[in-house]
Amino acid sequence: MLLWSAFVLPWLSLFLMKKQSIYRYVPVCIFSALLVTIVYEIGYTYKWWILIDAIVPWGHVTNTAFAYGIFLVGTMWVFHFTFGRFWLYIVANLVLDAFYAFVFHRIEEKLGIADLICLKHYHILLLMVGLSLILYPYQLWQERARKNLDSGDHDDITIRINTPTWLTKREKAK
Repeated sequence: MLLWSAFVLPWLSLFLMKKQSIYRYVPVCIFSALLVTIVYEIGYTYKWWILIDAIVPWGHVTNTAFAYGIFLVGTMWVFHFTFGRFWLYIVANLVLDAFYAFVFHRIEEKLGIADLICLKHYHILLLMVGLSLILYPYQLWQERARKNLDSGDHDDITIRINTPTWLTKREKAK
């Protein structure tokens, strides 16, 4: 139930967010899910942790409830409330990441969902803070690209289709 709640409830919370914010932050959220998936793949390969329970059959490598549920949507909410104020973004990420690493992950361990093998809880915190430090510049880059598109400051590729010369000759003959 905890895994399904961590997957479904965050998505339901998006009904409370403005559509403009959702469209604005979807790229950074998809990028965050990709990065978390890569971290899970590395963790699985180097035996940093083991995922005991999963909501999908292939979820023993990547915690799908976390990567595509609470983390992906949580990233959207964090950017919605803090983007443009870097220090607030850092503080919000530190608080949420510490909650995940020291509270939520311990609950997962007690319920037999996941278990740390080679890492400690503060390593999880450092990994998540490192991801947040990658995501903020990515969103800045997205904002700059979006601003350039909105202002018309981009190179349009114009394709001109010239009428074939035989058409013009025939029209001239008429």
